[in-house]
Amino acid sequence: MSTTLITRVGTTKDELGESPVWDERRQRLFWIDALAGLIRARDPVTGAAEQFGVPAPIGSLALRDDGGAVLALRHGFARYDFDTHVLTEDPSIGLEHPKVRLNDGKADPQGRFVAGTMHGDRTPDEAPQGGLYRLDATGAVELLETDLAVSNGPCFSPDGQTFYLADSARRIIWAYDYSQNGPLANKRVFVDTEALQSGCDGATVDSQGYLWSVLVRIGKVARFAPDGTIARIIDMPIRHPTSVTFGGADLDILYVTSISRSHALRDDHPDAGGLFAVEGLGVRGLPAHRFASD
Repeated sequence: MSTTLITRVGTTKDELGESPVWDERRQRLFWIDALAGLIRARDPVTGAAEQFGVPAPIGSLALRDDGGAVLALRHGFARYDFDTHVLTEDPSIGLEHPKVRLNDGKADPQGRFVAGTMHGDRTPDEAPQGGLYRLDATGAVELLETDLAVSNGPCFSPDGQTFYLADSARRIIWAYDYSQNGPLANKRVFVDTEALQSGCDGATVDSQGYLWSVLVRIGKVARFAPDGTIARIIDMPIRHPTSVTFGGADLDILYVTSISRSHALRDDHPDAGGLFAVEGLGVRGLPAHRFASD
């Protein structure tokens, strides 16, 4: 059995690192610093790195099929061209609540961008606003789900028929039936992480259909079997990892982003906010879905 090796990649230090995605065409990793309004890109082999400034906060990104990226910004979506550095705004979600912003998102198997919101600083008697939204190539925005406090970790089973979504505040990952054109269906609890003393943050699914999710408050990454049982726990060297994706030439390296200072969490470890690579896991990921061209 191979030995798991965790190393820091480069020297970048994010306030709130999030939304890693592997570009298999150009063999480089993209991720964001949500609070600094930065998109970062790195070639792990050569060490070549770039960064692109966009309006903060940025919730997440997905790569576009025609190049560039689609972004979840505060109250709406946008497209970014890495060559021209031009940001083109897409429609808003129609909600200008001062405490609600778009958060984690991913492209779905049909080439649309699915992103949810987070509602910060809620009072105990305040119902969560916002929800889960889906943007298509024409710019149309569809509301898929409501009553989400802090949505995180959207991802899809290998066959695209199951959609996973965490509410970090409630410490639950839900599973839904996902169809090409219909609404979300058959909502059920996939994992309740209350016993682990942490909500789940960013997530990805490997080629075997297991879900990898970050336990942001306890410095760990968990691998959950398709039935929701814990298959593996990995201890990270920093206190607050945030999100994960598989990358590398064989999609067998798990990349992990982290926090140095967010609105709610802080870590004074010298490597906090760094990007990490976990090797020797013995599993592979899946190529990321891309946002379709219009």
